[in-house]
Amino acid sequence: QAQLVESGGGTVQSGGSLRLSCAAPGYTYRSYSMGWFRQAPGKEREAVAGITTDGRTRVADSVKGRFTISLDKDKNALYLQMDGLKVEDTAMYFCAGAPGKYYFGDALLSHSSYDYWGQGTQVTVSS
Repeated sequence: QAQLVESGGGTVQSGGSLRLSCAAPGYTYRSYSMGWFRQAPGKEREAVAGITTDGRTRVADSVKGRFTISLDKDKNALYLQMDGLKVEDTAMYFCAGAPGKYYFGDALLSHSSYDYWGQGTQVTVSS
């Protein structure tokens, strides 16, 4: 089962921090890729960060140095630590998974690389 469930969203002031979690209870595969994407109202979905089971990561330039993606394979959970949040980070954040697939580089940031998506968690940053 490849169900993904996000949590941890909320409202925070500019400069604050949030940690998003994505539970992936069915991800017992030897290798897979996972990622975080976001979509603001009226805008296209954009990549935030991606990670593989051996720890390779790719982070979008817009959040580089502020956001950190991590994966706990023992807990089958994906995380996104967001620091230095800005108003423009306000969006619905989605977790995505590609069971059994192992991507490199920019492929980790392509929404077409992923087969399964969570329902999203809202992040709102106020000024």
